[in-house]
Amino acid sequence: IALVGKGITFDTGGISIKPSAQMDEMKWDKMGACAVLGILEAASRLDLPVRLRAYLPLAENMPDGSAYRPGDIVRMGNGKTVEITNTDAEGRMVLADALAWAASEAPDALVEYSTLTGACVVALGQTGAGLFTPSDGLSQGLLAAAGDAGERLWRLPLWPEFLEEMRGRHSDLRNSAGRWGGASAAAAFLSQFVGDVADWAHLDIAGPAYVGGDGKQRGATGYGVALTVQWLRSRATAASRRAPARR
Repeated sequence: IALVGKGITFDTGGISIKPSAQMDEMKWDKMGACAVLGILEAASRLDLPVRLRAYLPLAENMPDGSAYRPGDIVRMGNGKTVEITNTDAEGRMVLADALAWAASEAPDALVEYSTLTGACVVALGQTGAGLFTPSDGLSQGLLAAAGDAGERLWRLPLWPEFLEEMRGRHSDLRNSAGRWGGASAAAAFLSQFVGDVADWAHLDIAGPAYVGGDGKQRGATGYGVALTVQWLRSRATAASRRAPARR
């Protein structure tokens, strides 16, 4: 199983800089990578009979003389070109290469975690994450595991129109499109970097990954660890039942 986690250790938005209000919360833009680390530790402590490989793209997104700019075209690790229309859509850029690397090693399943879009928070609030996958079987497994673990997860669409929105004018893709359906459009962008892996899923955990705002309770929640451990346990149990009995 390949696990990919977005690890933007601080996100100013880059040259497309964010408003200053609550920018201090952007230290939590690494919660996807932190979730993957938590899953690895939990799987190890529980001695789960699964083979895991983790991919954690880590970076800061800062304005700088050498920072990427709107209008730049970047060639990704799998050869696709991406026109930068918004430097604050940086998470999908680092995830793209990590996903392509993970997919090149032919995992049985690939699951990615990221605080990717505010659009997903608008859609689902801060109590649940968005699930994007073309695989009904993987969707059923993750949704069942989330229910058992007490973490809310909701499947959102990957309709072909969302990918058309992400097509570039001067490149294969662009890293940001229009306002509407932003969470699905971002997931469609990521779909172009999973190669031939049929069982892949993107979890947009921007809502439940941390508690922010003006309240006294602020910080990371560890969302995604419990549901993934439950899913891994279920997969391991199902695999052991399918294994031929030893004589």
